[in-house]
Amino acid sequence: MTVETLTRYRIHYQRGSELRYVGNLDMQLGWERTLRRARLPVAFSQGFNPRPRFHMASALPLGFTSNCEIFDLWLNHALDAQEVASKLQHSAPPGLLIDDAAVIPLNLPALQTLVSAAEYRAIVREMPPDLDLARAVSEILAAAELPRVWRSKPYNLRPLIFALQMDAPEGGWPVLVMRLSAREGATGRPEEVLSALGLDPTAARVTRVQLVLNETHNEL
Repeated sequence: MTVETLTRYRIHYQRGSELRYVGNLDMQLGWERTLRRARLPVAFSQGFNPRPRFHMASALPLGFTSNCEIFDLWLNHALDAQEVASKLQHSAPPGLLIDDAAVIPLNLPALQTLVSAAEYRAIVREMPPDLDLARAVSEILAAAELPRVWRSKPYNLRPLIFALQMDAPEGGWPVLVMRLSAREGATGRPEEVLSALGLDPTAARVTRVQLVLNETHNEL
């Protein structure tokens, strides 16, 4: 007889190019299918429409890849964390790579509330010939305000940029690294930063490289 012991796991995983254009809702459905295929003893929510108990840390913008995603999962029976990771990997779709899994306390705050910032790496594959990117970065950092409009609502982008710098070029293309606010109601969007720099956001390859938890956004 198996004794029910509610257990919470934190899963770290990557989203490759195969999942670049999978939206957040479709990703949730993809996780539900993965959990069914893995045959794990997933805990369900209460109510008229029970759902598998899992939380994703932060929605990944469409068109981006990531090597730092986080996913909390509740199981009714305690299993070895590496067994959970292995079963998930064997059941995962192409482009989803499980890095590790660990048991965490049940009483930790909701994962989404812990995310304070996100770091992105953008390979700039097209650039206006007259744009001095290093100068544009300096001007952004020196600005007191960066008025922008998102979905018809004006806002100030500048306080949402914690850090912004150029990195070593890749394949001859400039590379930008940015750390942006990812708090609820105060989220910095990499495509908005690229646009403010005078770049075409659709011409950049952007990867999320770190999710910062517990308000620990140190300088790059």
